[in-house]
Amino acid sequence: MTVKRILDEKGRKVVTIAPDMAVRDAVALLAENRIGAIVVLDEAQAITGLLAERDVVAAVARYGAECLDRTVAEVMCRDVHTCEEEMEIEAVMEIMNSRRARHLPVARNGRLVGIVSIGDAVRSHIRAIEHETREIKAYIAG
Repeated sequence: MTVKRILDEKGRKVVTIAPDMAVRDAVALLAENRIGAIVVLDEAQAITGLLAERDVVAAVARYGAECLDRTVAEVMCRDVHTCEEEMEIEAVMEIMNSRRARHLPVARNGRLVGIVSIGDAVRSHIRAIEHETREIKAYIAG
């Protein structure tokens, strides 16, 4: 299964923020949207970072509650890995595993077109296994 197919099924809506936004406001967006990460875009709409729950936890450990008044740019991950729609989900899972990333923004020509999570990848993998199981059972029964 490709990333494009996953995005076609789940949708392409991505919550984004500016790097100068307060962490407090970003945390509110995470909670409001029930998501684990927000893509950070600059004025030109280029991906400049990713703010995930674990970045917020690390910031709280480092700065205490005052981290909520810092900007997203101060606590976000700047080393953002992306994937492309044409990629197979197995390749995306390899990137997520090797980079210990739970979310990968999807880019086309350098522009954000979606995001995939480890949950999306696992659901896709489970569906593929279930399909294979049905095919094997049908073969055995037939």
